[in-house]
Amino acid sequence: MMSTADQGRDPIAPITVDLARLPELLTALRLPTIARLWAQLAERSDREGWPAARFLATLLELELAERYQRRIQRHLQEAELPVGKSLTTFDFASVPTVNMSQINALAAGGSWLDKGANILAFGPPGVGKSHLSAALGRALVEKGYRVLYTRTTDLVQRLQAARRDLLLESLMDKLDKYDLLILDDISYVRKDQAETSVLFELISARYERRSLFITANKPFGQWDEIFPDKAMTVAAIDRLVHHAVILEINTESYRRKTAVSRAPGSSSTSKTKKSTQDDSDE
Repeated sequence: MMSTADQGRDPIAPITVDLARLPELLTALRLPTIARLWAQLAERSDREGWPAARFLATLLELELAERYQRRIQRHLQEAELPVGKSLTTFDFASVPTVNMSQINALAAGGSWLDKGANILAFGPPGVGKSHLSAALGRALVEKGYRVLYTRTTDLVQRLQAARRDLLLESLMDKLDKYDLLILDDISYVRKDQAETSVLFELISARYERRSLFITANKPFGQWDEIFPDKAMTVAAIDRLVHHAVILEINTESYRRKTAVSRAPGSSSTSKTKKSTQDDSDE
């Protein structure tokens, strides 16, 4: 039998409720979506005769859904992805060496990110490597993963500055929070830049733990131009390819094709002019 003291601690015992304090209570609990929608939903609940459980569950589902979307938007902002680069805007037809099904499978995330696998995209400038990496990054953020996109040279400078200021470990810890780190244009890093060995430290730190997507204009055979010595070059490549998807994008530059198609006298320009002339003749 429940004692008088136990009855006094009953969380559902009758209490006085001040509805005027509801906005204050919801703010204190950090439930902005419920604060915005509860009155409208309560009116509908009363009108349609919802059970209390349905009313409560609906409010909580709406709060969680908006919280998730706010988190996605926050992660998109911190990812620093180039604007307008998505898988829907990537021209797979112009890049036959890239398999759309494979990319869509990678965009779903899952096991390859869990085991810290890498993606390495090789090809000449202008073939869509950066677009593809950014598009995949965006898709993963929308799936709930954390991604950071950066030019490799910019990140090397950050790592160098952190080492100089004795903050390299702190920066590594911050980068470790990202499921995928996209290093664009690694070929532009040169071993004569001060302390490019920090790039090797980053690769080693993420090995089999966190994933990298690296784009490169040059094949592995020319990576001795990046790292200070041959042994470091071999060790970096070994770590990157151990668990990796390698994309060879050997096609004509998309930017060049676009420029040629828009140039005066090109076939597409001539067709446009002819079409315009035909329309005026009508």
